[in-house]
Parts: sequence; structure tokens; C-alpha cells
Amino acid sequence: MNNSYHILNSLLAPAILMAATGSLLLSANNRLARVVDRLRVLMANWKAGTRDQPARELQIQRHRKRSNYLLRACLYLYFALGSFIGTSLALAVDTLSGNRLSVLPTIIGIVGMCFLLGAVFYLGREVFAAVKSFDDEIKEEMD
Repeated sequence: MNNSYHILNSLLAPAILMAATGSLLLSANNRLARVVDRLRVLMANWKAGTRDQPARELQIQRHRKRSNYLLRACLYLYFALGSFIGTSLALAVDTLSGNRLSVLPTIIGIVGMCFLLGAVFYLGREVFAAVKSFDDEIKEEMD
């Protein structure tokens, strides 16, 4: 019974990281859906108008860039989530094997944190791109 309690205790830290990563993933997927919806509207407007609309084409390019940042962030978040799940499993296996694999959960956890860091980098780039795009759209409308 003591061994089971220790296994469950060791799974708490990766579970918290999984929950946090899941929240970021949900947020990133919602942002991606909004960017894709906006891109669809821009494409419909572009198809309805003339093909030489430089301002509209620029907006489309900006939103494509944002969607690419968000896609990369989502992929990194999925990899991070998988790594944290792997960390939990490695911790359980390590405990069951008498702590003979103690390096394995640590390495998998560090890999997950690296993916998480990469995702945050792309989420940050997307936020900057969103604000810049919004500023540019305001300038275009006011001219």
C-alpha cells in the first residue's frame, strides 16, 4: 500500500503540468479558430473584389503568419502534453522498479518543459503579430 501511495504522490507534479498545458492548448486552439474564421472572411472578400487589392492581400498574409505561429504553438503543446504523460508513466515504472530508472522521468520532464517553452515563444510571437496587424488595419481604415 505504501508503494501505491508513493506512486500516486509522484504523479501529482506531472498532472499539474498536464492541466496547465491543457489550458494553454485550449486557449491556443480557440485563438487559431478565430484567426481561421477571420481568414475565411478575408478570402471571401478578396474573391468578391478585384485580385489586385494590396491592402486585403496584406491582411491575408498577416493572418496566415498568425495561423502558422498558432499551429506551431499547438504542436509544441501537444508534444509537451505527451511528454508530461510520459513523465507520469516513467515515474510509475521507476517506483515499481525500485528507483532504478530515476533519470528517465527527469529527462522526459525536461523535454516536456522545452516543448512548453517553445510553445510559449510561438504564442508570444502570435500575440505581437495580432497587435501589429490590428494597428495596421486601424491605420488603413483611418487613411
